[in-house]
Amino acid sequence: MLAPQQCSKDARISARRDQIIAAARLCFRKHGFHGAGMAEIAKTSQLSVGQIYRYFANKDAIIEEIVRRMVMKKIQLITGNAHNLQQVAHNLAHRRIGNLSSPFKEDFCTEQKEQAEIDHALMLEVAAEATRNPTVEKIWRDSEKQLFNEAKSFLSKSFPQFSDAEMTAKVESLAVICEGTAFRRLTTVHADAEVLEALYHRYFQDLFNSDFTPSKPE
Repeated sequence: MLAPQQCSKDARISARRDQIIAAARLCFRKHGFHGAGMAEIAKTSQLSVGQIYRYFANKDAIIEEIVRRMVMKKIQLITGNAHNLQQVAHNLAHRRIGNLSSPFKEDFCTEQKEQAEIDHALMLEVAAEATRNPTVEKIWRDSEKQLFNEAKSFLSKSFPQFSDAEMTAKVESLAVICEGTAFRRLTTVHADAEVLEALYHRYFQDLFNSDFTPSKPE
């Protein structure tokens, strides 16, 4: 067991890193990775540049931590109710991707929605930066691989009848739909959400050869 002093020190370090990450998210969202420098992040976090370097070696290290946290949120989603494919169909149809809490519950507050919006915008920024920056590209690939494997492992428990190759293909198909929908959240909705939901529902039934009847979305 850690001594109280060590626990207190670790808590302070964690809080300071959270403070820097929160500021960096806002800066990257507003100015992009190239436009937001360490000075801007320091100003937003109300710290000096020197203080930031005590916790992160450089801007790439901050980006890596931001991506890691977003991936962890998605993994929590996968291990939550993502196996409820009817709920997933509903979320896709209404372009509600990546929400850890049900968007139909009253406790899904404005702040959570805003954080989800920032996550989506930053993921697009990371994808663009990955085409120019080898370090960011590796961060992107590693995080995507981790998320894919987590999704595959979790869904394999719910649908054990499929081979490894079959489940890999099914998760890839789901990833294409989810990531495409996340991108299209920035565009005009052309189709009726209820029609889309029924279409996604039938697709998931065919994809997993299952007549699942999970509980309706809350």
